[in-house]
Formats: sequence, C-alpha cells, structure tokens
Amino acid sequence: MASALVEGMLRAGSCKPEEILVINRHPETVQEEIVKLGIQLAPTTQVVVELSDVIVLGTKPADSLQLLREVRPALDGKLLISVAAGIDLDHLQDAAGHRTRLIRAMPNTPSLIGQGATAYATGDHATLQDAQVAEKIFSSVGIVYRVREGALDAVTGLSGSGPAYVFTFVEALADGGVMMGLPRDVALDLAIQTVCGSAQMIRQTNRHPAELREMVASPGGTTMAALETLEARGFRFTIMSAVRAASERAQQLGRG
Repeated sequence: MASALVEGMLRAGSCKPEEILVINRHPETVQEEIVKLGIQLAPTTQVVVELSDVIVLGTKPADSLQLLREVRPALDGKLLISVAAGIDLDHLQDAAGHRTRLIRAMPNTPSLIGQGATAYATGDHATLQDAQVAEKIFSSVGIVYRVREGALDAVTGLSGSGPAYVFTFVEALADGGVMMGLPRDVALDLAIQTVCGSAQMIRQTNRHPAELREMVASPGGTTMAALETLEARGFRFTIMSAVRAASERAQQLGRG
C-alpha cells in the first residue's frame, strides 16, 4: 500500500521525489524501484523520523506498534499518518507518545493510478492543518473522506480490501466468456471495459445502481436469466459477507 501511495503521489505531482524518504526492512527488494522513482532510501527508521515533518506508517499491522515504540522520542510533536489496517488511534498514541499528532487512514491500491478511495480519522492532538495535509496527500491519488474512527474497519472491508473482490470478479467474468467460446484476450478486455464503464455510468449519471440495472434487465430477457442465477447462488449476500469478514478481521488485527 505504501508503494502504491508513493507512486500515486509522484504521478499526481503532489510532491517531488527528493521530498520523499523511505525505509524498508529488506532494502535490496526495493532498490530498483528507488532508482526508478528518484526517491531516497534511508539507512534506518530513526533517520526517516528525525528528518521528516510528516511520517506515513505503512508497515504490516503486526510490526507497527513495536516500530513506533523504538522511535518514540523522535516522533515527539510530529504528524504521523498510519495506513496500517486495524491499529486504532488509542494503540497508536500509546506506542508513539502522547505528543505525537495522529491520523489513521485507509487508502487502497488504485491510488497507484490516481483512482484511489481513502477514508481517515484524526487523533485528539491532530490539528486542522494536519487534516488538510492528509486531504492533500490522499486527494492527489483519488477521493478522500473524513470519518469517525469507528467507521474505519468498515472502510477496510469495503474499499480497502474491495479491489481484490473486483479483480476476482473481473477474472471470473472473463473466464465465463472463455467458457462460452471467446478468446481469452478478448474476454478479459470485454470484462475490464464492462466493469470500468459500468462504474463510470453510476458516477456520471448519479443514478442508483438498482435503477441502472433495471435499464439492462428487460423482462424475460438474457440479463434476467443471469440475475436469477446470481440471486439463487447468494451473490449479493456473498459480497456483503466478504465486506463483513474483512471488517471483522481488521478489528481482530487491532486487538492484536
């Protein structure tokens, strides 16, 4: 996620490569990307924190709190934006120190191409200016909403994990086309365009998805036959259950 965010910000021109300092537990795995993007690789986490005004925490949830404890003195009075799934503001504050200004955010991987969806919540010590910094960062790579912290696990289940659901759906849609005789490249391209076009149709017409669905599903037609199969197999319930499962998993991660 951190990599997608960095690349998205650079593509959008919201910051310059020389303004970004990163650290990775396995620097050899990101060396090529560092050179390609023109950003700087720090020798230690301590150096990143000491030299930065805004720190974005993009580590795995299981590693996040211990890392913050290790650099706690250097975080004093700085803005920390966490994109670690499930780690709530109370735990982040406890690990980072009471003078650290905190924002907890949940972006998603389409941020890489400027089509991200992010929601964030502010900690008790975060200022209006801090919120504006977060808005600038995340709006440069997509849409952004400020929400109450209690909603962020639901955001994780919906838009944070959501791209994986969409990728799986596109793959299945294309596989269906192949099953019925289409060449794979044609089936995949049609599936991709169908999903992209349908999503843009919702946004640009500002109509409810159900209304747009009715425009396709004529009585007794092919689409109604397909929708009957989806409903019979619990398609809608399955998607809702997936969002619930991911949200509950985020809650579990937060509890350690």
